[in-house]
Amino acid sequence: MSILQDFLNYVGANSGYIMTQFFRHFLMAAYGVLFAAIISIPLGIFIAKYGRLSSWVLALGSIIQTIPALGAMAVIMIVMGLGTNTAIVTLALYSILPITQNTYVGMKDVDKTVIEAGYASGMTKFQLLRMVELPLAVSVIMAGLRTALVIGIGIVAIGAFIGAGGLGAIIVTGTNATDGTAIILAGAIPTALMAIIADFVLGWIERLLQPGNMKAL
Repeated sequence: MSILQDFLNYVGANSGYIMTQFFRHFLMAAYGVLFAAIISIPLGIFIAKYGRLSSWVLALGSIIQTIPALGAMAVIMIVMGLGTNTAIVTLALYSILPITQNTYVGMKDVDKTVIEAGYASGMTKFQLLRMVELPLAVSVIMAGLRTALVIGIGIVAIGAFIGAGGLGAIIVTGTNATDGTAIILAGAIPTALMAIIADFVLGWIERLLQPGNMKAL
């Protein structure tokens, strides 16, 4: 009961600081996934068109995933220094695989007869991509973005160790305190809530963008 009281007291006394770190944490995660998407979606489309490269690209993405996030941050920190940029770049690297993989799968799963019908109607490759393939693959691509963002929220928490701030900074403060359980909870609970909310919102958008639902709009 004392932990709960300590938690409520800490949140009440530091609500402004917690909200600031909450939004800082979310923005780092969002920017990391956004930058990864700018690279990964075109890359996923490319390897879907040229299948021979897919195994190499996806294998490279899998290798990146095996590197501990804190270790990757330490290496990137040597080049970029302490702060948010290092955390964002690290997250972008870890987001490449899920987004690329889902883009690849979504593009490959487009019905070939639909593509052939598009060609028969006189569409160019770009028109077919923009008007047929991407709309049919967009819900699968969104699933990759959803996975990347939820994972990224957890990775960004580690950024506190390289001076990036965010809710991880509150957790680190709690681990350094003599009796910091309440402080740890003040950082951990909002982080978990952020991941749950992000997963719910992107899941809703993913369902909304499914072909049948898009036609109904």
